[in-house]
Amino acid sequence: MRAIEFWFEFGSPYSYPAAARAGAVCAAAGVELRWRPFLLGPLLRAQGYTDSPFNFYQLKGRYMWRDLERSCALLGLPWQRPSVFPRNGLLAARVACRFQDTPWLPAFATAVFRANFVDDHDIADPAVIGACLREAGQDPQTLIDVAQHPDAKRQLRDQTERARSLGMFGAPNFRVGDELFWGNDRLEQALQWLEHAAP
Repeated sequence: MRAIEFWFEFGSPYSYPAAARAGAVCAAAGVELRWRPFLLGPLLRAQGYTDSPFNFYQLKGRYMWRDLERSCALLGLPWQRPSVFPRNGLLAARVACRFQDTPWLPAFATAVFRANFVDDHDIADPAVIGACLREAGQDPQTLIDVAQHPDAKRQLRDQTERARSLGMFGAPNFRVGDELFWGNDRLEQALQWLEHAAP
């Protein structure tokens, strides 16, 4: 089956609407969506940033928050600007990376995004991540314990390094073969490339 990789970060505002819609859009096109979590912080630090560019450049940040309001309204998604930005998504990313190919991963990931960008909850809190796992029909303590194992930590580090090696500098990204499409608004372009332009 044809596939698109969806590279996302739990602290990334634009990853929220992308995660909410990508599964249905790809399913309608008959394309498999492969969820690939990574950490954006190490990539930004490699570019010289000590904070989110949206915090560093105030005009850019002001535009981004308003753009997110509009985008979510058009998609019919609930939205609340988080009181802390960016939030630490390390634990959520470790869980998601370790179990990224399981059938319940999309439900867990979208629950984490809602916790952050709708409910304004601290997604670094194991209790919040536990609630998201329960929402996805999983046993929280067992999976959180697995995600804290050194092998799971190494897996996320390796995946983040792979994101860097693939040329990623922000989130979300859609990857078709060797082609990279950055941003929530590039999903349809990635599908078009898969359908018509990809060799």
